[in-house]
Amino acid sequence: MELELPSPPKVGMVSLGCPKALVDSERILTKLRSDGYQLSPDYDQADVVLVNTCGFLDSAKEESLAAIGEAIAENGRVIVTGCMGKEADVIREKFPDVLAVTGPHQYEEVVGAVHVAAPMPPSAYLNLVPEAGLKLTPRHYSYLKISEGCNHRCSFCIIPSLRGDLVSRRPDAILREAEKLVAAGTKELLVISQDTSAYGVDLRHGAWPWKGGEVRAHMTDLAGELGKLGAWVRLHYVYPYPHVDLVIPLLAEGLVLPYLDIPFQHAAPSVLRAMKRPANEAKVLERIRAWREICPDIAIRSSFVVGFPGETEADFDYLMQWLAEARLDRVGAFRFEPVKGAAANSLPGAVPEEVKEERYARLMDLTARISAEKLRATIGRTIDVIVDLVDEEGGATGRSKADAPEIDGEVHLRDAPHVAQGDIVRVLIEDADEHDLYGLPAAL
Repeated sequence: MELELPSPPKVGMVSLGCPKALVDSERILTKLRSDGYQLSPDYDQADVVLVNTCGFLDSAKEESLAAIGEAIAENGRVIVTGCMGKEADVIREKFPDVLAVTGPHQYEEVVGAVHVAAPMPPSAYLNLVPEAGLKLTPRHYSYLKISEGCNHRCSFCIIPSLRGDLVSRRPDAILREAEKLVAAGTKELLVISQDTSAYGVDLRHGAWPWKGGEVRAHMTDLAGELGKLGAWVRLHYVYPYPHVDLVIPLLAEGLVLPYLDIPFQHAAPSVLRAMKRPANEAKVLERIRAWREICPDIAIRSSFVVGFPGETEADFDYLMQWLAEARLDRVGAFRFEPVKGAAANSLPGAVPEEVKEERYARLMDLTARISAEKLRATIGRTIDVIVDLVDEEGGATGRSKADAPEIDGEVHLRDAPHVAQGDIVRVLIEDADEHDLYGLPAAL
């Protein structure tokens, strides 16, 4: 007599926010899949829908509430998690029919709520999960979260109230996860946290056994070990503390990609003081020059806030002059938004919205011109490119070592019928615009 397996419940997922939230979503889905649940690609087939929210800015909260509303309208059985879960009363007032609300990185609570909402029929045949876990990113790159929370109290940020103080993972646990990801096909590891430079402070930078030796819970040691795994290693959210200088030789040696994501946020001393930003010493430009002497190909990306309370025209001009001298490779900008619970909301000197828009446009114009100049200088060079997408017409889209997925530029390839997603290929650059490069696979 044939055994008829029970049909497992299906879970849908809407994941919003930053890469750290995406990692949370992957962990939740991996646990649910190991419990036997199936994943649903749409609302219609799902027995329950998870909405992993973002609560950093008011605009992000509005997007989260809209996603919850859509999930309720399309499915009706919704569990809310993530950063906006801290405002459960707001969510329940607007959507009283949500089944459960949990906060960020509360994996067990989320999984428990799913078990209640859509119980799993008992079966030893249903608890199957890939060795590397389930991924919401393409197979060839993976986000690697090394810590949660943040010890800083920047006046515009509510992340510590959402995610708590810094809690670092043990380095050996991070390296074991990275090894599994690489073995499962990951070609690029994107290291993320709220403050990568502070990794291991809470662990007193202690050492753990690893591969017959020891590895310290320190950014430099961890980056060096990750660089031995054979994948690209990209560092995000690196505050420019003095010890970051020790990482630059790893970039020059090729153990880590020549790329640093540093959230400078501003340059004017008075604005940085009002922001209560860490590591805002005046010698940043000198350090950037020193980094480029050690690693000429280093790409530095950053983000800046315009229209912060009290920002004068002189402050903004200072920032523009700083950017003109720093010549950062990748720049994003945000207009200041008063986030509920942020100390900056009570600061004097609110900047009118039309002034924010005008400053934002000027900053983006300047940084786009700098980017275009830098990219034009690569024409005629041959560079490594990791392929993200291929089309049916022989073209492909990928990224250079200077480009993180979704936030930076792309490299568009022609005459590339033999490349596949995840390949790392040598590409001759033929053209460039403000943000992207264009080329073809180099002859072998």
